[in-house]
Amino acid sequence: QVQLSESGGGSVQAGGSLRLSCSASGSIFRINDMSWYRQTPGNERELVASLTSGGRSSYADSVKGRFTISRANADNTVHLQMNSLKPEDTAVYYCRADKVYYSRNHYALYLWGQGTQVTVSS
Repeated sequence: QVQLSESGGGSVQAGGSLRLSCSASGSIFRINDMSWYRQTPGNERELVASLTSGGRSSYADSVKGRFTISRANADNTVHLQMNSLKPEDTAVYYCRADKVYYSRNHYALYLWGQGTQVTVSS
């Protein structure tokens, strides 16, 4: 069984930085896209950044120029470097892996991590 585990959340003052990491463990043949989402109370989960296995990245407009997503395919890990953090970045951040292949022909459509809290104070 494949699991995603996030780390790196915490509290920081506005203007500071945090680096989130997400590692996939278990029997993995291949993972397609890996992404970071965030959610605040009462709101839907929103896409923050995504990265394909081929290296194409995309970002929400609100984080462009401040956040950087990177990935180490060899160990199925994805990172989110967050700089110039703002109070509005406060949220629970979730890692998501799309099309997690257990073998050449069998895959899970997507998996979520358990989330990690990021709090930015003004």
